[in-house]
Amino acid sequence: MRASGRDGGRVHSISMIKLLFGLGLFGLFTSSIFTGIVLASVLRFVRCRRAAKRSSISTVGSFCPPVSLFKPLHGAEPNLEEHLATFFEQDYPEYEILFGARVATDEGLLAAARVAARYPHVRVKYVLTGEPWHINAKVCTLELMEKAAAHGIFIISDSDVRVARNYIREVVAPFADTKVGAVTCPYRGVADKGLWAKLEAAGMSVEMTAGVLAADLMEGMQFTLGPTMAARCECVREVGGFTHLGPYCADDFVLGNAIAAKGHTVVLSTHVIDHVILNSDFVDSQKHQVRWMKSTRFSRPKGHFGTSLTFSVPFGLLACIAAMAMHHPVLGVALLAYSVTSRVVLALAVGRAVVEDRHLLRMAVLYPLRDLLGFCYWLASYGSREIVWRNQVYRLAEGGLMLPHDHAADESEQPVVPA
Repeated sequence: MRASGRDGGRVHSISMIKLLFGLGLFGLFTSSIFTGIVLASVLRFVRCRRAAKRSSISTVGSFCPPVSLFKPLHGAEPNLEEHLATFFEQDYPEYEILFGARVATDEGLLAAARVAARYPHVRVKYVLTGEPWHINAKVCTLELMEKAAAHGIFIISDSDVRVARNYIREVVAPFADTKVGAVTCPYRGVADKGLWAKLEAAGMSVEMTAGVLAADLMEGMQFTLGPTMAARCECVREVGGFTHLGPYCADDFVLGNAIAAKGHTVVLSTHVIDHVILNSDFVDSQKHQVRWMKSTRFSRPKGHFGTSLTFSVPFGLLACIAAMAMHHPVLGVALLAYSVTSRVVLALAVGRAVVEDRHLLRMAVLYPLRDLLGFCYWLASYGSREIVWRNQVYRLAEGGLMLPHDHAADESEQPVVPA
């Protein structure tokens, strides 16, 4: 009877190992399909970029509508003045920049004023929101900016990005087609210090970009990305104005998705911007990436669940361990090597042809590890509904709604729009 029990346990263990091995192979198969889709979308992106450059050369100066550029700010950030200066140095005939913060003494707003003083030829407006009346405080700033804006095309840009001189020109170009309601930009992560910041930058440059390219290829753009959200004024108002974004965490996704739902085209620009990583230490970096994963989980639950099958290294590692347990070490190492190689290929393709990363070799080396960590962040996104945003704790609900931690919806009066 004891021998029979041991035999039964051994059979069960072997079955479990085979199951894990099969799961590893399945994950490698699905991630390989995803890699193929991304490589196809990279080729498509490169063709679109070449076509856009030819078009810009032949039609230079023919479509340059005036633009209102929104820059919400919140406190001091490393090299903020340097980043803001890139928006004053645009090769574009007519645009204004609107800076917004809660109070006039905000360090970010003071930095903007110092930069603006060096570029008196650029029209600047300042918007003060006071205490926020939406749970997403950024949306309060956008509401007031919309009322103060003088032009019909809005470009919303985060404070932690820097851009080239042709940024506005290339972002605005797709609006020459009247069917286009919104435009967004891919971005490369930029980190000069700290391993965790560099790993986060690799995730931005490759993982984020690969997912966006695949989505654009498979179903067309149905959302915008926070570092750059450009939209026609009338399209914003058609979806209920920026007020519509107030209850949501992923305001960028909601804005683009709402505009697309109204039948307007959302375009992924071929212009790539720098997204500077501000979280250099381990704890802050992990919190930021898990928060982003949780936001995606509640905004796009089905798509987020399917994301698990796009990772490669976790499944390669699982298949390797299972193969070694079945006494096939060579097979296990080969499968793990394949998973790592596929991530290196993906990083090189996206990093060179799309985001044109300045540290391509470093990114290619780091990305397999980032792929493994990305799967861990994906798992962590199912651990709770809580997120920490600007030192405040919130809970996420169905559809990406953001609620106070205690679930009580605080009501507050809207401040008077400043003159």
